[in-house]
Amino acid sequence: MQDRSSFSKSPDKGISRRAFVGSVVTAAGVTIVPRHVLGGRGFQAPSDKLGVAGVGIGGMGKGNIERCATTENIVAMCDVDDAYAGKVFGLYPNAKRYRDYREMLEKQKDIDAVVVATPDHTHTVVALAAMQLGKHVYVQKPLTRTVAEARKLTEAARKYKVATQMGNQGHSNEGLRNVCEWIWDGAIGPVREVHSWTNRPVWPQGVFTRPKESPPVPATLDWDLWIGPSPMRPYHPAYLPFNWRAWQDFGAGALGDMACHVMDAPFSALKLGYPKSVVAYTADIVVKMWEKQPNPETYPSASVVHYTFPARGDMPEVKFHWYDGGLKPEFPEELVMGPEFLRQYDSGTLFYGDKGKILTDTYTQTARIIPEAAMQAYKRPAKTLPRIPRGSSGHEANWIAACKGGEPASSNFDYSGPFTETVVMGNLAIRFPGQKLMWDGPNMRVTNFEAANEFVFPKYREGWALT
Repeated sequence: MQDRSSFSKSPDKGISRRAFVGSVVTAAGVTIVPRHVLGGRGFQAPSDKLGVAGVGIGGMGKGNIERCATTENIVAMCDVDDAYAGKVFGLYPNAKRYRDYREMLEKQKDIDAVVVATPDHTHTVVALAAMQLGKHVYVQKPLTRTVAEARKLTEAARKYKVATQMGNQGHSNEGLRNVCEWIWDGAIGPVREVHSWTNRPVWPQGVFTRPKESPPVPATLDWDLWIGPSPMRPYHPAYLPFNWRAWQDFGAGALGDMACHVMDAPFSALKLGYPKSVVAYTADIVVKMWEKQPNPETYPSASVVHYTFPARGDMPEVKFHWYDGGLKPEFPEELVMGPEFLRQYDSGTLFYGDKGKILTDTYTQTARIIPEAAMQAYKRPAKTLPRIPRGSSGHEANWIAACKGGEPASSNFDYSGPFTETVVMGNLAIRFPGQKLMWDGPNMRVTNFEAANEFVFPKYREGWALT
């Protein structure tokens, strides 16, 4: 068990506007010094480029690094799986290669910023080690696997004064800003109920047993490093390279994978902060009726999670409902629902206000007031939130600008840390389906069901404890 003394109480009551807006005012392509000195438009002197390192580059990290490489120097690449990361290694022949991020951070002194796109269970150890050395960090979503880890990274970013960003790229897009401005404008009146859903998981969840076979570890993989802080178990290809998301020791399931996108607009527009209670219902309940016992090490094949958020200023209490595994809420009568609608909105959010409703589509980043007649009649308010220019590198470029002294990035850890705490609080409830958990957010504690508190603070394998 981690020493709880290393995690402090939250100093904030909510998310400040500064934390939310971050550096949205910063353009995606930044001119570092005056053009009259450099000559050409957009020219960037080599000395102005960051030295960027990537840790976990075979999957999502590949795209993050590519977008950073448009303006910066990629100086180091680190991955525990030579085969999975092989093609990416080949794209950057001048970057030094490593398997162990600790060796990389110790030996290589030209690293200014680190992109972390490892499996969820190693986000915290890698990001914290980098921040402790003064490196800026970009961490894929979900920021962390557990509540206390998210608090730890939030506090570390403040302590070490580094630029941070979580990889929920929708937070840099237009759609989220529209939702915020419309709701703050009173377009649908006070919002008291929200429903969000996703088609995930698209990997096996709710499996009944651990793999029983113990095949040899491939020579191209360092299994001990891949396991990292989690309890050791035999290697099996069932976990790599993608399906680790289903396992509680490694991933955050469908909720953790997608809520950092889908729940982002409600969290921002409604200034939700910490919930006061969470309760989950899972497909496991039905399975148990058939006298089968799903493996508690995996997330369920489907779940519904109900959060209750207290009133905030002039905003009323909100009931927020999450659905995954193909489950969806009942849709309003105003929506014409056919196969085309269901395909388009396989991940989205419905806001229910006293005067109307807003529907968002996660993948297209669009929002509509419904019914359509209300959307056409609505006079949109002035755009009060700064925009980040759209482009292939927008979210990463927003972080890079922050690394170079600009305003905080749009999803910096002052925003994405508390947001992640709320998201993965739902996974805490999923461990105890049907049990309503009363939550003391600032103190990271369940007040009515002590057994749940064991999972707020992660257990780390010997040699991997946070400092």
